[in-house]
Amino acid sequence: MEKKIQAQPPTKLTGIQLAEIPTSAVGVKAITSAMSHIKKEVGLVKGIVLLKNLNQKNGFDCPGCAWPDPDAKRAFLAEYCENGAKAVAEEATKNKVSPLFFATHSVQELSVMSDYEIGKSGRITHPMYLPEGKNHYEEISWDAAFNIIGKTLNELKSPHEAIFYTSGRTSNEAAFLYQLFVREFGTNNLPDCSNMCHESSGVALSETLGIGKGSVTLDDFSHADLVIVMGQNPGTNHPRMLTALSQTKKNGGKIISINPLPEVGLRNYKDPQNPLKWMGKGQNLTDLFLQVKINGDVALLKIILKLMKSKENEKPNSVFNHQFIQEKTAGFDAFLEDLDSYTIEELLPQTGLSLSSIEKATTLIIQNERIIVCWAMGLTQHKNSVDNIREIVNLLLLKGSIGKKGAGTCPVRGHSNVQGDRTMGIWEKPKEAFLKNLERVFSFSAPKKHGYDVVSAIEAMDQKKAKVFIGMGGNFISATPDTEFTAKAIQQCSLTVQISTKLNRSHLIHGKKALILPCLGRSEKDFQSSGEQFITVENSMGVVHQSKGHLMPHSNQLLSEPAIVAGLAKATLQNTTTDWSGMVGNYDFIREKIEATIPGFQNYNQRVRIPGGFALPNNARENDFTPTASRKANFSNNKPSAIPLKDHQFLMMTIRTHDQYNTTIYGLNDRYRGVLNERRIIFMNPDDMEQHGLQKLDKVNLTSHFNGEERHALGFLIVPYDIPRQCTATYFPETNVLVPIKSKADISNTPTSKTVVISIAKETANL
Repeated sequence: MEKKIQAQPPTKLTGIQLAEIPTSAVGVKAITSAMSHIKKEVGLVKGIVLLKNLNQKNGFDCPGCAWPDPDAKRAFLAEYCENGAKAVAEEATKNKVSPLFFATHSVQELSVMSDYEIGKSGRITHPMYLPEGKNHYEEISWDAAFNIIGKTLNELKSPHEAIFYTSGRTSNEAAFLYQLFVREFGTNNLPDCSNMCHESSGVALSETLGIGKGSVTLDDFSHADLVIVMGQNPGTNHPRMLTALSQTKKNGGKIISINPLPEVGLRNYKDPQNPLKWMGKGQNLTDLFLQVKINGDVALLKIILKLMKSKENEKPNSVFNHQFIQEKTAGFDAFLEDLDSYTIEELLPQTGLSLSSIEKATTLIIQNERIIVCWAMGLTQHKNSVDNIREIVNLLLLKGSIGKKGAGTCPVRGHSNVQGDRTMGIWEKPKEAFLKNLERVFSFSAPKKHGYDVVSAIEAMDQKKAKVFIGMGGNFISATPDTEFTAKAIQQCSLTVQISTKLNRSHLIHGKKALILPCLGRSEKDFQSSGEQFITVENSMGVVHQSKGHLMPHSNQLLSEPAIVAGLAKATLQNTTTDWSGMVGNYDFIREKIEATIPGFQNYNQRVRIPGGFALPNNARENDFTPTASRKANFSNNKPSAIPLKDHQFLMMTIRTHDQYNTTIYGLNDRYRGVLNERRIIFMNPDDMEQHGLQKLDKVNLTSHFNGEERHALGFLIVPYDIPRQCTATYFPETNVLVPIKSKADISNTPTSKTVVISIAKETANL
């Protein structure tokens, strides 16, 4: 009897240890941890050379997060964070996943490994093919692989039966070629990782400010009077952001942190670039911490807005920037009318906060005008996540805190170049102007019908409306919601293709036939017919700059992502007039086409060769809101989301460990939360534990509840933690299985991974 391929991480426990939660972030322990990973994966000598070039102006961009680099001087040996060092170590690892590895490990055998073990297997060295009915991947030539893909795509009844997914790690050049190939093929089925993270930000900001990106620059943090950090843990997810926050504090600014969990990185920070500060007390960052309940953010913001309005009524012109409101905004009166329909008494229980603490936050907001609001997944993965972001914009508009130095919106993006992907046209809902430019430059008729986003792509595969899945980067099965449902959907496909650097679970959850196409990493040299190439990326603040690898490729069988896309195009498109070989032979030619297609890229090749790159136009930064429907910045009316829970139910949010970046797991520790050597845990409020007869390290099973449906995740250990009552937190991808495919954000369609209703059942046997 054939054993089932396992879509979920295994339920086996790895031996938990609980440690004291540290009082500060970064410092010596972070440096030691980074060097330990470097030594283990690549060796210290090679590793130090590698790190010396990481995020430098003549080096390569970190494959981790999209936090921007300083414009001027950069640290000689530390222009990266702990997790950036881990990411580079894994990319440059000595470990190899060769054809021999696949010959000795069946797909089923690999699937019972943990995601950590799978990732540590190493870099994939050759193109691999899994024929229908076989259990082992086999080596295949590049030409044969491209021919299989081209033949399968051309046999589809419609181009819309193919899905072309993209991860945010892809370069501008690869992303532009990818969307061009897909649209010449005839579809807009271009879901990407933005659909699962900051899509809500893009929707809300586009509607209210006319641009789906943030409005601040890195320098703005040095001029801000107040920075509000919401739904975010920069100490783990964007550690270099702590340097920017420390500049705010150094220059006299204040910081408010709003999050269900107290995060060490926002409390105290030891600058890794200053050895004199490694051993000291560190720098206190947060002036006021508001421990809001999960998804209590709109209610909290509404209370703040009501308190601001009350103060403005008491003393006109003391709180609101009426000149800005009158000249630059629309919808102000309707916004105030809607605000009056809520009472503080009905909103306050949704926040879990005292009114006095909210009043302190309001006072800080009233006293300052140069305000930056930063946020991440804690705000964007709820049913009302678009409302979360629009309410932030309401607050900033009242203060006139947009389009001035030290003020504005700051969605903190995840993957390096996830923002660049969207700029390059990776989007299932392309704008008409973009498609017209593509048609003009490349002389073909672009498809107009909107394509599938991530959630609808999964549903289309489940319904057999989509039969081919091609993923350029990422780990789709471990990033997406409703793991078992998604796995069954993917397995309906006739062909799945993964363009990857390292082995991951998405290679093991496959269609009837499957291909793995190994590509170059950021740290590796890229040689094409005209010589060595560089790529470009866009950081989370709209700066486009170059990235050039410094290592020789891990294998002589690796192709660059642009070369792989060109291979797909040439094997698939029968009537294309695009010079795919010419563009891949010299990436300058790709950039010339980008310049001709996308506004803001004038003199692309010249400007991107200037160290540090160049900033793209940003209308919100310039106080120009004409791209909106009203041609002004728009106030909006938003609803809080009070989720009713039964006595035995909890709200669960998924989070990362400190040894993790997105779906990549570097280790088994969550150092800043005091959890070592284990990932299958659930953080709970101690009072909730006592009420329900649960004790520390009890082994429990989790069940999610949605529209009468149940989903199960087995074998988790309870860890008592400082978290609001009836709120819990677990790591992903272990609990992605609990996130219902149909539970998604209004408008943006983002999975609601931060608001999952669960119940907890104790197992009879404990540790």
